[in-house]
Amino acid sequence: MSQEQVSPPTITNEDIHRIADDAFTGRNVCLVTGGGSGIGRATALAAAGNGLTVAITDIDETGLEETVARGEELGLEGEIVPIVGDLTVDDDIERIVAEAADLGDLKYLANVAGMQHIDSIEEFPMETYDRLHRIMLRAPIYLSKLCMPHFRDTQNGQGCVGNMASVHAHYVTSDKVAYNVSKFGLRGLTQSIAAEGDGKIRSFSVSTGYVKTPLVTAQLEDTAEQRGISVQEVIEDVMVGQSRVKEMMEPIDVGNLFVLGFSDLGRHLDGGDLLFDGGMTLTYE
Repeated sequence: MSQEQVSPPTITNEDIHRIADDAFTGRNVCLVTGGGSGIGRATALAAAGNGLTVAITDIDETGLEETVARGEELGLEGEIVPIVGDLTVDDDIERIVAEAADLGDLKYLANVAGMQHIDSIEEFPMETYDRLHRIMLRAPIYLSKLCMPHFRDTQNGQGCVGNMASVHAHYVTSDKVAYNVSKFGLRGLTQSIAAEGDGKIRSFSVSTGYVKTPLVTAQLEDTAEQRGISVQEVIEDVMVGQSRVKEMMEPIDVGNLFVLGFSDLGRHLDGGDLLFDGGMTLTYE
């Protein structure tokens, strides 16, 4: 597998898995963070492809516009509405939820936004740690806190939060302490929502191995430098080396998992984790 083969692919209509669900209509809103690229974009397209109105947020305004444009190119049934915002700013988080709720009945939240920094614990800059933690753990908690009352106010009082976890929410690799801690925390958030949701407000997490996203491709050189190996060795040994399936997932594969979790097919998925890791964490040589 080469660096070119881990580049994010273009999403087509055929890639979106459609699920027959009475709740997947334009009156119901799905809020997706990190909607300007990668898994966030894919989740937004998958949700809109299933007829939901989708509010996407990101600090990257251009990325949001590109997601909206792609949805229009594909002629998706659901509308995609961009909301520019910074998840490290509470006023922005509050505004994002308010604007999403104005679009209809806010029923679904996909916490996808993420970032990465490669450094040992001893060298890890705490300013960077704090920013990563705020985006990847504190923001999902606050967004969930704000969305849950909207879920309860819908006709059936139901809603669902999906959190983008990782194999790093199950076991860790070196030099990613902030990422590891945040992903473990997201599983705690997922289970906490389930504990308080009384079966009406559900939650789930999605844990994957390495996915073909800009976040992954951007960390190739940093990981190679930190470990003293080549970029090719990072791809072959670190990213797919322990996986039994020697193929990286595509963003739309993950977006489809979010839609599955949100749907009636996922009604018994509450606090659980969808571990799609190609056997990476569950097998050893």
